[in-house]
Amino acid sequence: MKIRTMVVGIVAATFSMIAMAQAPIVIKFSHVVATDTPKGKGAEFFAKKAGELTKGKVKVEVYANSTLYKDKEEMEALQLGAVQMLAPSLAKFGPLGVKEFELFDLPYIFDDYKELHLITEGPVGKGLMQKLEGRGLVGLAFWDNGFKVMSSNKPITTPEDYKGQKMRIQSSNVLDAQMRALGAIPQKMAFSEVYQALQTGVVDGTENPPSNLYTQKMHEVQKYVTMTNHGYLGYAVITNKKFWDGLPADVRGQLEQAMKEATTYSNGIAKEENDKAMEEVRKSGKSQVTVPTPAQKLALKKALVKVHNEMAGRIGKENIDTVYKATNFDPSKL
Repeated sequence: MKIRTMVVGIVAATFSMIAMAQAPIVIKFSHVVATDTPKGKGAEFFAKKAGELTKGKVKVEVYANSTLYKDKEEMEALQLGAVQMLAPSLAKFGPLGVKEFELFDLPYIFDDYKELHLITEGPVGKGLMQKLEGRGLVGLAFWDNGFKVMSSNKPITTPEDYKGQKMRIQSSNVLDAQMRALGAIPQKMAFSEVYQALQTGVVDGTENPPSNLYTQKMHEVQKYVTMTNHGYLGYAVITNKKFWDGLPADVRGQLEQAMKEATTYSNGIAKEENDKAMEEVRKSGKSQVTVPTPAQKLALKKALVKVHNEMAGRIGKENIDTVYKATNFDPSKL
């Protein structure tokens, strides 16, 4: 009887060990925007591709729309290991202590995606990612969202129109300086709280790529949208370094390939998704959409480019100069 019990126990333990060996590695991928955005679609693509390339060894669970953590909480959750992957906006790295990432928040530093990718895919982008390792993080990729438009319940055509307006921003010193350069009052606020704040008048307006403006229904509580395209909003896909380094080498390589393919996909659809979203905002009739004249855009650009000099000590003048050189931009000629 004892032998029989021992055999049963050994068999049970063996099956338990086999089950554990076959259990997939779970990656919780948390983000704060809707599924139907460039980042949301990129995350879903990565989850699918990771499952395929690892042949089921990895299961990526995507949690969109702040269902797990708000953007003020998610970075701590990643560092503690409560989630394994995030794609926070680049503005989130300043408060983490890697203030050089706020380079991407500078107004009118990039005119288009081509100029942007010269930096994200070049030495500056690689150097920024390396700085994350000292924070217990690994940077896996830069993902685009798009260029931002301004929205408000008051007209916003000229720089003077912004004076005294309460404008929601992300937690970025550069964005704070940007709004102050226009005479606006910057209000730092979690992304998940913005719609209600706009609806109730806690803030007058905000800035967003069209995909975020539309999918979060902010256009329904904003009377005016101006196509300023004044700044870029993008993301860095990051993971917990301890978790990443602890993965089997073959699995890590397969996930790197999945991320590479997801990045190509996500960045490839970013402009198209934002163009579609802007068209939906127009068709809704909820907001009056204005395209600035060349003279109006130049006036806004002149008012904002001075922020580059103001923030040079924080971001690094050499980083700003690298962008100027790569994009042939000379602010003195404005």
